[in-house]
Amino acid sequence: MIKNEKNGYFCDLTIDTKMMNWEQLLSLKRHGDTQKRERALQDETRLGFEVDFDRIIFSAAFRSLQDKTQVIPLSKTDFVHTRLTHSLEVSVVGRTLGRRVGKALLEKHANLRALGYTFNDFGAIVAAASVMHDIGNPPFGHSGEKAIGEYFKTGSGLKYKDQLSEKEYQDLIDFEGNANGFKIMTEDREGIPGGLRLSYATLGAFIKYPKESLPKKPTSDISDKKYGFFQSNKEAFLDIANELGMLRKNGDDIAFYRHPLAYLVEAADDICYTIIDFEDGINLGLIDESYALEYMSKLVTGINREKYYSLKHKKDRTGYLRAIAINTLVGEAVEIFLENEEAILQGEFDKSLLDKCKFEAQINDILKICIDKIYKSKEVIEKEVAGYKIIADLLDVFVTALNNKHNGELSNYDKLVLHLLPEEYQLESKDAYSRIMQICSYVASLSDGFAIRLHKKIKGNII
Repeated sequence: MIKNEKNGYFCDLTIDTKMMNWEQLLSLKRHGDTQKRERALQDETRLGFEVDFDRIIFSAAFRSLQDKTQVIPLSKTDFVHTRLTHSLEVSVVGRTLGRRVGKALLEKHANLRALGYTFNDFGAIVAAASVMHDIGNPPFGHSGEKAIGEYFKTGSGLKYKDQLSEKEYQDLIDFEGNANGFKIMTEDREGIPGGLRLSYATLGAFIKYPKESLPKKPTSDISDKKYGFFQSNKEAFLDIANELGMLRKNGDDIAFYRHPLAYLVEAADDICYTIIDFEDGINLGLIDESYALEYMSKLVTGINREKYYSLKHKKDRTGYLRAIAINTLVGEAVEIFLENEEAILQGEFDKSLLDKCKFEAQINDILKICIDKIYKSKEVIEKEVAGYKIIADLLDVFVTALNNKHNGELSNYDKLVLHLLPEEYQLESKDAYSRIMQICSYVASLSDGFAIRLHKKIKGNII
């Protein structure tokens, strides 16, 4: 038992090495810190976890999300979600999830209260991790990730395979927005060590897939579904994972069990894209409105049909159903998390929270409709096809130019191309992986609209 000097409470800080513990998991440490940041000494008007949220909101990477595809690429309608609006909504849901879970955990773990933690800390961590959950995604939605991968797997980028290690090459052919987001948030920039210098707790909650790109999907554990960091950022990842006391999996490859709050970030995202993509599809006319009441009635109870039919406009009716559905699923996710807290802390919970909820079948029914009616719609497919071509061409031009510069073989065209590439993506590097990754990160940073305009320029269309 250890005494907290500020308030005199006694709390049990005994650490079970086979189990993650909340004090470590809620670390306020930032890159470069030499001393521990005590929660009890925090400024209550602006907590460190709230600073995380602010830094993310003011970052250039976050601003670019306003012109990145969520579901309907390049839609000019006024009610379809972009990555920006989606991320903000996920953060709102995440904050509620964190606060509700935090309130229950503080009642269970008196030592956290003794150290000064409040339920708002949990909400702030999950909200910050949620608002940046898509910050590393390339233009044109998830097809953008696949387009980058295809360039190196079957396109012109295949020629670089022999210059890369097996894991470096896997980073490229399975280019992952989650790993790119970790790179953006943590990578040193000239004069700015540690990227945005976010708290380790927020970064831990952000990492849904705490493993490297190989082995690919080694188990059925949800945390092995994808990977969470590039080879260039593995030292930063290990520093964070070890500081937080995350449990390492057996084997020589780098793989850990999730930070518990990552489950809440994932749940916030799952809830929002399931319900709100469905809502967008209805508002766009891709899904018949009659499906809204039919499928939402299966998902939730307590729908006031008189109120529903009294709403004159379709957007108001779908919005009403969306609000009830989100509230229902938030309650489900909180309950499942708390029931499985010990298993989560021991690394024994291998599903997403919604995969365990009683509405799993109804959620899958809604997702199936979204796949058939929205994700496979002609408008979406046409823009994704265009995105493949745009991304491949941009990668080819910039990777070639940067490599030619390194090899002393710059053509006049290469010189002009590099004038279009921001200086921070032209850092001198001896290894091919670092040079290529710089260009991948640049292309991934582009908004949909800017990628299209830049592609037109390199193809000679300046009108």
